Formats: sequence, C-alpha cells, structure tokens
Amino acid sequence: MAIVEAQDLVKIYPMGATKVHALRGLTLTIQAGEFASVMGPSGSGKSTLLNLVGCLDTPTEGVVVLDGVNVTAARRSRLPAIRREKVGFVFQQFNLLSHLTALENVMLPLRYSEVKRREAHKRAEALLAHVGLGDRMKHRPLEMSGGEQQRVAVARALVNHPAIVLADEPTGELDSTNASEIMALLRALNEEGQTFIIVTHDPSVAAKTDRTIHLKDGQVDREEWRG
Repeated sequence: MAIVEAQDLVKIYPMGATKVHALRGLTLTIQAGEFASVMGPSGSGKSTLLNLVGCLDTPTEGVVVLDGVNVTAARRSRLPAIRREKVGFVFQQFNLLSHLTALENVMLPLRYSEVKRREAHKRAEALLAHVGLGDRMKHRPLEMSGGEQQRVAVARALVNHPAIVLADEPTGELDSTNASEIMALLRALNEEGQTFIIVTHDPSVAAKTDRTIHLKDGQVDREEWRG
C-alpha cells in the first residue's frame, strides 16, 4: 500500500521578478512500512518535498496523495487537520517548548485533537517509556541531553499515530554516539510498522535506511536500495 504518491510535482516560488523552480516534475512513491532517506545538495528540493508531503505547503502543479487522501484537492482550511491526523514531524533542532516537561511536550499535539486529558497523559507516558525516557518524563528540555531531547521529539511525532513520520536532519545536532542511538530507535520503530522519510546530508545516516532517494535540481536523480 502506498502511503505517499507524488505525481509530477512542480513548485515555483516567486521572488520579485524572478521565479525559483524548487521542484520540476518530481514523481515519487513511498510504500507503507518504508524506512527511506532523501539526500541532495542545497537547493535540490528536499525541504520543499517534505513541506508538500507534510501538508505545510501546496504544489504549483501536480498531485500529492497521502494515505489515500488527495491533499492537493483538499481545501486549505482542511490541511491542518490532515497534517495532524496523518503526519509526525521530527526536526533537527528538536523544537521542544522549554517551559514544558517532556511529558507535556509529548501531550501537546493531542490538545488540538479530540483526546481527553487522561488518555493523552496515558498515551504520552507510554511513548516516553517506549523511547527509553520513562524516568525523565518530568524533566524540561534544558535538563536533558541532546539525544534525550530528540527522543522526546520522536515520541511527540508518534503520539497521534501518524501514517508517516517526516524527519528533517534528525541527527544534525547530535554527536556520533547519540546520532547512532537515534537512528537505532527510528529503525526499531520502523520494524514495528512505522513509515519514515528521513532527510539527511550525512551518508552514514542514509546508509542505515533501506532506500535513499537522491534529488538534483528538483527531480529524482537516482535511487539506492539496500537489503
């Protein structure tokens, strides 16, 4: 089953009198359960692709189908709900709220869903324990290491049971030991059935995924398959 079907994506950003072509007819399919990475030089379209798949932006041309929903045909007002229901995000700089505990940070996405507080608390506790932070739930981000903060961010990405997790340079702020641990965690979650797309500049990170999609000039240049 395809979780992402991107067909002939074009994205043009007007910059005054100039038009920047971020994507130039990109076509891509991600199957359920994939553990895929995306690489490419700056300006190749990596961030634009994540924004379109994650319903943060809409294409100039083309179609994105996300978990069976044609998001390019959806009203813009519907996109936040689709994003909340179907996509989890993990960012390079964690994007945790410093005044909230780990538990409160993980619960935060559920405030915008019809999930009762008791259920949200239970779900967040279970996820933090699952990512190895059962004893750190009441700590705030500044009381945690970078690796621990990223584990909180991973738990937060999973709390709404998303169809796909989009991880943008998830190891970029980590040392090699913590980076390896985060990749091992993502792999373990993938083996439980979670679909991932990981954008990275690090070949050692990409090498840990099953498929690397190389972008160049807004198109798929080539793909590598492993395993």
